[in-house]
This record gives sequence, structure tokens and C-alpha cells, in this order.
Amino acid sequence: MAKKTFNIVTLPGDGIGPDIVKQAVKVINRIGEIYGYTFNITEKRMGGIAIDMDGCSLPQDTIDAALKSDAVLLGAVGGPKWDNLPNGDRPEKGLLGIRGALKLYANLRPAVLYPQLQHTSPLKAEIIGEGLDILVVRELTGGMYFGEKANSPKFNPENPDCWASDLEKYSVFEIERILKTGFDAARKRNHKLCCVHKANVLESSRLWRAVFDRVKKDYPDVETSEMYVDNAAMQLVRNPRQFDVIVTSNIFGDILTDEASQVAGSIGMLASASLGAGTLGLYEPIHGSAPDIAGKNIANPLATILSVPMMFRYSLGLMKEADAIDKAVMDVLNAGYRTGDIFNKDLDDASKKVGTEEMGDLVVKALK
Repeated sequence: MAKKTFNIVTLPGDGIGPDIVKQAVKVINRIGEIYGYTFNITEKRMGGIAIDMDGCSLPQDTIDAALKSDAVLLGAVGGPKWDNLPNGDRPEKGLLGIRGALKLYANLRPAVLYPQLQHTSPLKAEIIGEGLDILVVRELTGGMYFGEKANSPKFNPENPDCWASDLEKYSVFEIERILKTGFDAARKRNHKLCCVHKANVLESSRLWRAVFDRVKKDYPDVETSEMYVDNAAMQLVRNPRQFDVIVTSNIFGDILTDEASQVAGSIGMLASASLGAGTLGLYEPIHGSAPDIAGKNIANPLATILSVPMMFRYSLGLMKEADAIDKAVMDVLNAGYRTGDIFNKDLDDASKKVGTEEMGDLVVKALK
């Protein structure tokens, strides 16, 4: 029987992106060897590296390759080098652009505190409990990030009358589809969902709440709640275990997912998936490019490696193989191996503090 073939595009990006994507690719290739699949992996440029080499943050060649692929794996983009370009392009513009080009409207970001890493959470043990597993479902292509931009004809931050604006705009269609994504995710977890908005102030949030009130009637098996975003931010550090699935808008989700990642300990452990109506998805760690440690073999590759099982489940339909990667990561953590960001000198064996390359090799070796 011929091997099944999958086409994957990698976008290593900037900073530590190439370091960590390399480790994830090793894991993908090992899965292919064990289970008899062929993974055609094509590397393309996006972000700062693309600005330097192609003149823009998102070359058309990258978009074309991504659209023809089964899934896209991203490392990280950005860095101070590209913060103030005269043409206004930025690495982050490429990230927004690829999401739009692939029509990815839902960002699924788990915030998981692994039992082996309880000490990495800044919260007290009595608050965090035995662990944490929250899924934030963030709308990805609407709101003020993509809304109409405007500023004074003569933009001058020294002028007190100078102004700028970003339009927060949502349609019923956009809200409904992300809510359904959240509810479907809740049905696969603990049947519990909280819709976060700011309906006491914002017209856009009032629409969110109205659509939520309608859509939730189609999911009578899911326990629902709603919360203002400022209260949700407080509750995430006060009592994070009350949440299971959170669904919210683009800007609120951006802020709350970063907060949730810190509650869960290390952003070096957390993966994410950006999905659309089909199976094509973009998978990436939630952390940034960390240019100060690029190439030093100290970055934690586990968030990128853990993005691979999300890719396998949502885009490739490889459930057993996804479970194998999750188990391999757990086995490596259970064996006491740690990169610097999750290493505790008072709890961990110093001889098991490892670098980027060795952590990737350990996960590959643990795969069954």
C-alpha cells in the first residue's frame, strides 16, 4: 500500500523561530518513519526575514505555497530591527496577512499547566490546584485589528489635537461562526463555555451578547456564562479553574490569552491553532521571536513541538499520531528533562537541564 502523503509549509520566521521549527520538523519526520507517512515539507519566508530578502513581510510565493498545503507550521516573527521601517511594513503585518489569506478566523489557544511544572505558575498552589487546562477561542480576522484605520491628516504626536482611531466592527456572521467554534470545542471538553465581552460599554459587544444569547439555545448540553472582559482578566488570576472554554473577540482574546499563558507557567510550553472553514490551518507557539537568545541553543522548542499534534488533529486527521507526540512530551517531562525556562534549581536535577537541540532529540527518541 502506498504511503499517504501530506504537504506542510514551514515558516520559521525570525529570532528563535528557525531553532524551534527545526525541532518540530524532526518530530514530524520521525512520525512519518514510524507510521508510514510521507511529509513533504517546504520552507518559506515570512516576517522580518522576508522583509530583508524579499522586500515585504509576506511574499506572494509564501501565500501561494500555503494555500496549496495541508497545513502551515509557523515559528515566530518580529524583532526590534524591523520596528520602525520607513515603508510602514512590519513582521507582524505578515502574520495578519497570512491569516487573512488563508481565511483563518478562529484561534484556539490552550493554556495548560502540566503537573510536572506546577512550580512554574506564579499563582499560589491553593489557587492553581492540581493543574490547569483552559481553552481560549479567539476571533481572529475581525475587530479593530482589521477595522478601518484613520488619523489626522498631518500626524504629529506633539500636537495635542492630533488623533488616531481603529474601528471595532463585527457582523452577526463573524460572531456566530466563532461562537459555534467555541461551543463545538466545549462539547469535546467539559461542556462549559464563557463568552467574554464588554457589553456594558461597547456597541460591538452588545451585538456579541445578543448573538450569544441566540446561539447558546442550539447547545442546551453546554453550561454557559458571560463575563465582562475586565472581570474575566481578574478572575483568570483569582480563580482560573472556573473556566474551561472562553470565547471572545480579537483584541480581548489577544490580551486574555497572554494572561492565561502566564497563569499556566511558561509560554514556552503553549501551542495554538488558527483555523477556518476547511481543514487548512496555521499552527504556532504562542511566544515571540526572542531575538536575544536566537541561535544560542537555549530556547524551549516544546510549544512548537506541541503545535504538531494540534496540526495532526485539526488538519491531517492523524489522531493516534497526535496522541503519540503528546505522550512523548509527557514522558520526557516525567523523566525530568527541562530547558532553562522551566528549570528550577531547587527541584530539578541540574544534569537534566538541556538545550533546544537536545530537547528535540529527546522527544524524537521517546516517540513510539
